[in-house]
Parts: sequence; C-alpha cells; structure tokens
Amino acid sequence: MKGPLFYSKILLFGEYGIIKDSKGLSIPYNFYNGALKMEDNPSEVAQQSNKSLQRFADYLSKIDNSLVVFDIPSLNKDVNAGMYFDSSIPQGYGVGSSGALVAAIYDKYAQDKITVLENLTREKLLSLKAIFSEMESFFHGKSSGLDPLNSYLSLPILINSKENIEATGIPMQSSDGQGAVFLLDSGIIGETAPMVSIFMENMKQEGFRTMLKNQFIKHTDACVEDFLKGDIKSLFKNTKQLSKVVLNNFKPMIPAQFHELWKNGIETNDYYLKLCGSGGGGYILGFTPDIKKAQQALKDYKLEVVYNF
Repeated sequence: MKGPLFYSKILLFGEYGIIKDSKGLSIPYNFYNGALKMEDNPSEVAQQSNKSLQRFADYLSKIDNSLVVFDIPSLNKDVNAGMYFDSSIPQGYGVGSSGALVAAIYDKYAQDKITVLENLTREKLLSLKAIFSEMESFFHGKSSGLDPLNSYLSLPILINSKENIEATGIPMQSSDGQGAVFLLDSGIIGETAPMVSIFMENMKQEGFRTMLKNQFIKHTDACVEDFLKGDIKSLFKNTKQLSKVVLNNFKPMIPAQFHELWKNGIETNDYYLKLCGSGGGGYILGFTPDIKKAQQALKDYKLEVVYNF
C-alpha cells in the first residue's frame, strides 16, 4: 500500500503575524513530500512513525464529531497492521512535516470530506482550516491549520485575516531571473511550541504589541501585496525592513550564531533573512536581488532556491 503524496510548504510571509491577523502567503514546496505506507519489513524510523500514528489515532477518536468524523475502525486496523508516514520532509525545519501527515490522514480517513475538486468557497476553506487546526494541535499544542491546508490543496494560500483566506495564484517564476527566494539550512532542529510560548509571553508587553502592529504587520502585509503584484523593487525594500524588525525584536527565535549573518545581509543588501515558520532552528528564509552574490556571501552554508524572480 502507498497513499497519494502530500507536499511540504513554505510560509513566505506571515509567521507570528497571522496569529494577530496580519496577511500571510503560503506556497507548496514540492521538493519534499510524504505518503502513508505499509511494508513487510519496516525500518526503525517506520516503526517510530507507526507508534506516533497510534497516539494520533487515539487523539482523533476523541475529536468533536460536529467538526469532523473519521473512520476510526479503518484507521486503527491500518495502524495495527504497521502503517506509517514515509516522508522526506525534515522535521523541526518549518516546512510543514506534521502538516503533510495531517493532510494524508484527513484525505484517507475523514468521512464526507471536502475535496480539492469542489468549488472551494471561503466557507469550505475555513471549515478545512478549523478541522486541520484541531488535528495538528496534537503535534504543536496550538496550530493555525494552515500547513495541512496548503499540503492538502497543493495551492498557494493567501491569508487576508483569520476569517478570510483564499486559494490564490502567484506570479510566474522567471527561470533566468537573478532575484530569488531561498532556504538556508541552520543545521539545528527547531521546536515550535517553546518559540510560540516566548512570543505569547512577549505579547503581554505593550511595547511589543505596538511594534507588532506598527512595524512587523505593516511590512508583512506590504510584502504579501508586493509579491502578488510582482512589484519586486518594493518587495525587496519591505523585506529589508521586515528583516530589521525581526532581528531587533525576535532575537530568541534566531539561533545566536546567525545574528551577525542576519545583520550582514541588511548592511550589504546582498540578501535579507527572515524566519521560516516559528524559528529557533530549521530553515531560515532568504530573499536576494542577486542569487550569485548571496551564494558568494553565504558560501559556508547550504542554500536551496525555491523561487526565482
């Protein structure tokens, strides 16, 4: 048995901000994927995944039936037969490893499921987001439900606000463009829950809340609009501002050994770094007007280009 593939995602803009109603833009990233599988001689990794699925199945059996109903007997039967999630998506890297798993389980075991082939009204998208939020909370303590939504639909998702999301189109990539969005591998596994609790703690301070509204959300919203319009000049201007705001106000989310590198990008304009997901490790997202310059400046690090301008 091998189920359909579900892809990783990248939240280009909106990390932390979407908790407080900023705009956000999430795109599928097909380089990594995962699928539900069964095989006769499972590896150790497959056995660990299977154990985790047993706990997840138990959690899903208790979810409010007015939200979603699963075929729990089939799920339990498959889990007991050794089903696991076979995934190339790195965990703790901010590219949606648990999101892909949630999407795969919903796709296979949810009854009366909303499918990609339907006319995806805003109500249906919000309904899916609420279901996925509840499902993914098993892994993170609190989830927006956006990662699984992106993985399930395999479409770019524009978040206008908590109650207003839509599937969207993004400008065509330019294959010979110098400008690029890239992932920088920090080499450290990040944990979502502790980062979110630092953020929630900071939200108790009035100064932090003001900064979030007047600077972080302002530049995030502008970046989303610039990206969708294809206004690259303005996009880099706003990404630079966003990078500064993050360096000054989200230091705990940036691994200490990257503080200088972050600052260097802003000072040289060779690249601008921002958080990918909750931070604390995993991938760091980079934007550059000239990918060759960025590769030279970051030659000691592993970069993966995800989008060309």
